[in-house]
Amino acid sequence: MLQIRCKNNNESKSFPEGSSLLEVYQAFAPELQMPFPVVSAKVNNASQGLKFRLYQNRDVEFFDARQGSGHRVYVRSLCFVLYKATCDVFPGSKLFIEHPLARGYYCNFKKRDGEPLVENDVQRIRQRMQEIIDEDMPFHRFEATTEEAIRIFRERGFADKVKLLETSGQVYSDYYMLGDTVDYYYGPLVPSAGYLKVFGLEPYQEGLLLRVPDRNDGARLAPRMDQPKTYAMFAEKVRWDIIMRHSNAGDVNKAILKGHASELIQVSEALQEKKIVKIAEEIDARFRAEKNPIRLVLITGPSSSGKTTFCKRLSIQLLACGLRPVSFSTDDYFVNRVDTPLLPDGSYDFDNIKSVDCELLEDHLCKLMEGERVEVPEYNFVTGKREYNGKRLKLSNDSVLIIEGIHALNPLLTQRIDDSLKFKIFVSALTNISLDDHNWIPTQDNRLLRRIIRDYNKGAFSAQETISHWKNVCDAEEKWILPFQENADVMFNSALNIEFAVLRTHAEIILTSVPKNCPEYSEAHRLLKFIHYFIPISDKEIPPTSIMREFVGGSVFKY
Repeated sequence: MLQIRCKNNNESKSFPEGSSLLEVYQAFAPELQMPFPVVSAKVNNASQGLKFRLYQNRDVEFFDARQGSGHRVYVRSLCFVLYKATCDVFPGSKLFIEHPLARGYYCNFKKRDGEPLVENDVQRIRQRMQEIIDEDMPFHRFEATTEEAIRIFRERGFADKVKLLETSGQVYSDYYMLGDTVDYYYGPLVPSAGYLKVFGLEPYQEGLLLRVPDRNDGARLAPRMDQPKTYAMFAEKVRWDIIMRHSNAGDVNKAILKGHASELIQVSEALQEKKIVKIAEEIDARFRAEKNPIRLVLITGPSSSGKTTFCKRLSIQLLACGLRPVSFSTDDYFVNRVDTPLLPDGSYDFDNIKSVDCELLEDHLCKLMEGERVEVPEYNFVTGKREYNGKRLKLSNDSVLIIEGIHALNPLLTQRIDDSLKFKIFVSALTNISLDDHNWIPTQDNRLLRRIIRDYNKGAFSAQETISHWKNVCDAEEKWILPFQENADVMFNSALNIEFAVLRTHAEIILTSVPKNCPEYSEAHRLLKFIHYFIPISDKEIPPTSIMREFVGGSVFKY
């Protein structure tokens, strides 16, 4: 008999060898009384599906669709149901699950006959999804040699999965079946479709929006948040990926194996520089406009989006336009640490808008824009106090003021300044490259890997500490940053298609340092598994002005 400890209530029970996680949960369920259906579990801090069988003493923790790993399992499984429904209703069609959007998942759908998607098509697909769920159709996982898995997918015309598996370096690979439909997913699924009772499907832009449970209430759909500007930026990048023929991990890996890594880096950097030049030229044109010329550029973005390097590169391009940028960060206007708001656990909430002295910042902005000379503070992060060290700023006739920080687009910071005088920029690593057509890469994973590497290299935090803080960071972004992103005049995507191949070289050894006996190991283990899909390359050809240098080191800019 095995001894299984349930971390949800810290109780232990005995089970026969080979018991499934589902059987273990059913034994503990009456005592746990979880508010929503359980969809996954962690075994010794590694995520597993409920069909996983136990043969040794283990710690087990169960999750519903609200929590990180449970939410991923739920969404992943729902994507398979969507894919099967499209195959059943429209044989020969193509489904591309591209990226998170509008608090759901945007999908591009192509019918075999090339006809456009209409409302009735969406209703038929949604109805078929509901039938599969009502039937409680089981998901079946199969393990095969990678060669056999490649053969299976090649016979079905899945070039994206073939390229991914051919370059994965794995001896064995898993694949899944739902009825007679086969697919590949890089993480576990729920046992059967009946677990997926909360979902939605509706037309969105030129494709479909798959709606999923709310992270706070698993019994209802996440409220839709329309994001037309974010969609446009994703669509632009997808078009470029199609032109460059690098839409997924297999494409990038194949290019690296053919010796094209240097070209990938150069083209990716050139596309970003081209975008920055275009933004600078637009600012210059509006600065010189006779009516309502802009004087204030506001730059924001979530953690590890690369906004600091973007700000410096934009400043260079503005200089090339004949403007003189004057910049500072909202971080210098933090309130003294003793006045900083607290999180429920008693730690400082540095992401709260109340952590910034909005009144003082706005007063200084107004004075600068009126031509006055202002002594601006510098925040001492060691002492936790604002200091005045003689840094004085004054705008000349050809100066444009640049403010960078996570709250830069929050109206509370600049409510006394007319919107016609502002140019707003939102920066984020909106990753659109996928592992394959049905396995997207979460944009948060891109930023988390960046932050883990930067924190570790700077000696600020270990990987374990960075991961442990990440949920609070993301929660703060949802509250204080993302609601204002659609107010931006311009969105800038700081992600690079070659990025994960470079990040793997840095992140691999850092992630392996996370101990197996801590909760953060689950996320480290997942990220390690994910980056192993990419062939690693050196960062030696990454330019010193690249946004990536902000995270892997070697930047020419001073931070």
